[in-house]
Amino acid sequence: MPSIDFLKEIQENDRKTFFRDFENSKKYAELGFEEASSKKSSNSRPLIADFTEYSPLHNGHFHCMKTAKEKIPNGLFVAVVPGLFERSGRGLPYILHRRTRAEIAIAVGADIVVEGPPMGIMGSGQYSLCLTKMFQALNTDFIPRGYRPFAGYEKILERISLGHGVAPKPYKIVDMDTKEVIYNGKLEEDNYVIVSFSKSLKKIGFDFKDKFIFVPRIEGVSGTLIRKACSENNLDSVKTMLPSETCRILEREINEDRAPLHDLRVEEHIINSANNLPYEDLIKLNFFNDKLANELIFKREEKPFESVSEIENSIFYGFSSHFKNRVLSILETRINAEMISEYIDNYPSTVRVLNYKNEAVLEEFKEKVFENGNKFVKNIVSD
Repeated sequence: MPSIDFLKEIQENDRKTFFRDFENSKKYAELGFEEASSKKSSNSRPLIADFTEYSPLHNGHFHCMKTAKEKIPNGLFVAVVPGLFERSGRGLPYILHRRTRAEIAIAVGADIVVEGPPMGIMGSGQYSLCLTKMFQALNTDFIPRGYRPFAGYEKILERISLGHGVAPKPYKIVDMDTKEVIYNGKLEEDNYVIVSFSKSLKKIGFDFKDKFIFVPRIEGVSGTLIRKACSENNLDSVKTMLPSETCRILEREINEDRAPLHDLRVEEHIINSANNLPYEDLIKLNFFNDKLANELIFKREEKPFESVSEIENSIFYGFSSHFKNRVLSILETRINAEMISEYIDNYPSTVRVLNYKNEAVLEEFKEKVFENGNKFVKNIVSD
């Protein structure tokens, strides 16, 4: 089992990286972006950018990757794996560190893995915007996305394939181009992500007509069972759900006490933040408002928090079912809303490569990104 010191080291290193990226992005914005020079080649391979959390990479992810590569056999497959603070869009810790998730992605067939945004400290609209800005910055040609088929959803996918933005409204889905209501009802999470991407892509002015590769989800994969098996170190019970490369690397990380991470938080940081941050600092944190800040202060004045569960029970439900976990992640990392907003405005001035197939592929990726100039990306780093 990973130690608390191991978790603290991840959080400390990621805070340093976040603030360094933040300062660099501000500097780049002040200086202005000069289009990077590169060979203007018409022979470069199409770039397939797949956003997936890979926590861990299972057969459903592998199926989506294989399908995209079969449809675009000469494509350069780039996996965008969310990064800093190791928290998902639901505010929950990942099973594996992103560098390990990147290692698995390369092992099963990805060409390049780049670091995505710090999803756990953002709202869903914020990280959707970041991810679509990454697609734009990478000069993406194709975007594979898994979905769960149901009656009426094909019409939504058809509109997105036409390059129409599709927006979720209360209990209905609206075509942003024609203003038509094309579906009545709510979407489950996997299908909602695609709609959210189309809305964000339309917002940033990225032409996504015919760029999506929609892949129906396969059966027989359970994230809940995989997480349970990792917690119990019983991978044999789910090995039919995972590629052999995932099993091998996951087993290694568990044996080396670097996994699983999904049941762990730096609780000391959360409790300290909830008990000691003054109102003026709480109100500045992402997701926080007057009501939430005052509720925590009221509860801690009655009795200081002694556990994360006490704090969680003091957080009222927001518009998202994941709101509580996102608030816990913010208390854990202490990143304020204004900083996140500015971070998003300049994202992704730096593209961080987490892993790659070989040096030739890395150079090809860099040339593709900077092909015909790129006003979004200032530099590409691999460390």
